[in-house]
Amino acid sequence: MDKQTFWKLIETARADAAPEEVASRAAELLADRPEAEIAASQQVLWDLLAESYRAPLWAAAYVINGGCSDDGFDYFRGWLLTQGQETFETALTEPDALAAHPAVREAAAKGRDLWDEGALSIAWRAYEAGTGRELPADSFTISYPALDPSWDFDFGDTDEISARLPRLSALFAYS
Repeated sequence: MDKQTFWKLIETARADAAPEEVASRAAELLADRPEAEIAASQQVLWDLLAESYRAPLWAAAYVINGGCSDDGFDYFRGWLLTQGQETFETALTEPDALAAHPAVREAAAKGRDLWDEGALSIAWRAYEAGTGRELPADSFTISYPALDPSWDFDFGDTDEISARLPRLSALFAYS
């Protein structure tokens, strides 16, 4: 499985399921694929998570969810994966653009957090459903890049966040 195939899987799941069920639907769809492809999808997922391991995106998650731990950032990026390739890639290059996303706007209005822990286990669930066995532990590796040192500041610094993420700061009244 490659990234494009993974993104097609997510888009199909998005078309078939309610927003909160995209990860589950993706796992169901993936379970019907060959065993090797299911296993390979876990590496693709972790490669995308590594690609999205960026301090500006973490700061955006911090604003959106009113704080963001290490695990919380993983779960936020899981949610971001379920939003599809276009939203994912836009958020990587311009995290402040998330302020225009309907789910982010709804989260701001209703005080909801955006996260999807289940998205991190799409391949695990699919492999188990498709083969009856656990996904082999050696089917993937995780390697995160270093975070941008220019974003090494306290995300609770509202002045700094407001200057760097003005649209999200305004939407979440982060000041």
